[in-house]
Amino acid sequence: MERWRLIYAPPANGAWNMAADEALLEHIHRGESAPTLRLYNWTPPCLSLGRAQSFKDADLARLREHGWQVVRRLTGGRAILHADELTYSVAAPEENPILIGGILESYNRLAQALIYAAQKLGLAVEVKERAGAAPNLNPVCFEVPSAYEITVGGKKLIGSAQARSQMGVLQHGSLPLTGDLSRICEALTFTSESARAAAKERLLERATTVESVLGAAVAWEAAAEAFVEGFEAQLGIQFERGEMSASEMQRAQELVQEKYAHPSWTERA
Repeated sequence: MERWRLIYAPPANGAWNMAADEALLEHIHRGESAPTLRLYNWTPPCLSLGRAQSFKDADLARLREHGWQVVRRLTGGRAILHADELTYSVAAPEENPILIGGILESYNRLAQALIYAAQKLGLAVEVKERAGAAPNLNPVCFEVPSAYEITVGGKKLIGSAQARSQMGVLQHGSLPLTGDLSRICEALTFTSESARAAAKERLLERATTVESVLGAAVAWEAAAEAFVEGFEAQLGIQFERGEMSASEMQRAQELVQEKYAHPSWTERA
């Protein structure tokens, strides 16, 4: 059995959430912490940009108008508006048996746990392979075809992105629980309002939430429990509930100030 730490994190802002995940990865790399699954959500809602995504995609005036924040992720991919969702992060050494291999190999291994969790919630999900998907310049993550997608009824449900470095592997993912997914288009720049409206229509045709599928809301706690069960059942993980250490908390706060709340990182691309 793989022994991992499980963290149920309190809601936090975008800069802290991203800094916390990187702080965990640093401590795991140094052997000071066990591989970790962290489950969390966001307050206030936050637009997260992929590591290499253009900062110009974010409409700062509209973000301020809605009281939303913006942050840049360590992982790649396109923009996500984090609101009304369960977010997970996996942090572990690259040589960990669950994460060993390339991005797609390890992603598909983790996807088995995500599929189990979704099925536990009553969602008839499947993995759609999109081999050779063409590059897409659309800024919205849930509109962009990826190599493998977890879908329900032909619509994308769970979006994930992974970063691999000498520190190890970090994978983020989002399960939208409720709310209007098209809200993200209010946080992004478009050439015209008609283009914005068209993007909203496309998004609702291609992506969905748990509540939209089931016709009833699912609590964050119930979704988190399903995720834990999925990781245990499919990946042979034995979790031990824990919290961030004092050292991890301190490092996360440093990363907030130095990186994730700083223009040199957020506006770097």
